[in-house]
Amino acid sequence: MSQNQNSNENPNENIREMVSSMCQNFYTLGWVSGTGGGISIKRGEKIYMAPSGVEKEKIRPEDVFVLDRQGEVVEAAANPALKLSECAPLFQSAYDLRDAGAVLHSHSVNVVLATMLAERQSGFISTLEFTQLEMLKGLSGHGYYDTFVLPVIDNTPRECELTDSLRAAIEQFPKTPAIAVRNHGVYVWGKNEVQAKTQAECIDYLCEVKVKMHAAGITNHLQSAPVA
Repeated sequence: MSQNQNSNENPNENIREMVSSMCQNFYTLGWVSGTGGGISIKRGEKIYMAPSGVEKEKIRPEDVFVLDRQGEVVEAAANPALKLSECAPLFQSAYDLRDAGAVLHSHSVNVVLATMLAERQSGFISTLEFTQLEMLKGLSGHGYYDTFVLPVIDNTPRECELTDSLRAAIEQFPKTPAIAVRNHGVYVWGKNEVQAKTQAECIDYLCEVKVKMHAAGITNHLQSAPVA
């Protein structure tokens, strides 16, 4: 590629294309059916975010909003009928409290079913625990014999009303890369869009195993740790 071609590239368009592509991929996985779910990616002081109320598999790069680091829209979607995602304040929470590089919102059926098995801890917070499952090694800071605790907050009628409880859960569980929402889905983040995607895939797998274990009546799958 020539130097002129490089200088004419628009980095904003590349990130917008990435958001569009990820939306299509998650639609294929069944994570963002209908108009649900959402994707956002941070680059420097800009946050790129898919719009609200749109079929995710049909989102084009020009449909993506660009926000500043404080969450204010600096570049609207080309279509004036599109609205900023209702997930925006929840995404912003992970950017503020975890310095995330990308935040994803999935309506994964596996996660939704698993949240129904979560044990109430206090107030609006429940938890799911996972240990000795292979995909734990794909979660940041966790190994096979570690216990991953996935916080589950209670759902609300509107997405934006989840913000306070999600922020409280993020602060209460500093090791988690995700917060699930009972009967709803999950918010997952990472240092960049690749890590956020892989964390979401690992959590989806773990929740699927949890649900299938419950259906099969498996109450103990643990093996003893090897002797040092």
